[in-house]
Amino acid sequence: MKATVTWQGGRAFEGETESGHRVLLDASLKAGGGNRGPSPMETVLVALGGCTGIDVVAILEKMRVQVDDLQVILEAGRAEDPPQVFTGVNMVYQLWGVDLPEDKVKRAIELTQEKYCSVLHMINKTAKVDFRYEINPTKP
Repeated sequence: MKATVTWQGGRAFEGETESGHRVLLDASLKAGGGNRGPSPMETVLVALGGCTGIDVVAILEKMRVQVDDLQVILEAGRAEDPPQVFTGVNMVYQLWGVDLPEDKVKRAIELTQEKYCSVLHMINKTAKVDFRYEINPTKP
C-alpha cells in the first residue's frame, strides 16, 4: 500500500492513495490551520467507523441478513500530552431494517471488533474501545 502526501500551504496537506483517491487534511483554526479539511486524527476516527462498518455489512450479507441502513457514531477521548493518542473510543452502531435478527447483528459487530477491523486493532494499542448497537425497523 502506498500514498503520497503533499503540502498545500499553511497546515494543509493533500493525500493521494495508490488507488487514486484524494483527501485534503488540515489543522483547525485554533491549531494554526485553515480548517479546510478534517484533521489527521479526525480521519483516523472516520477510518475506524468505515472499517468496522464495511465489515459489519459484509458479514451480515454473508449471513443473508438485509440491512437497509447503517450508521456508526464515534466519540473519542485523547491524551492531554503529546502524542495525544486516543485513550478511549465509544462506538454506537445504528442499524435499520425490517426484522433484523439481534443475534446476527451482535455477532457481526463482535467479529469486526475481535477479528477483522485492522484500524481498530491499531487503536486498541492505546485506547479502550466500547461499543453498543441499536436496531431500528425504519429510518425516520
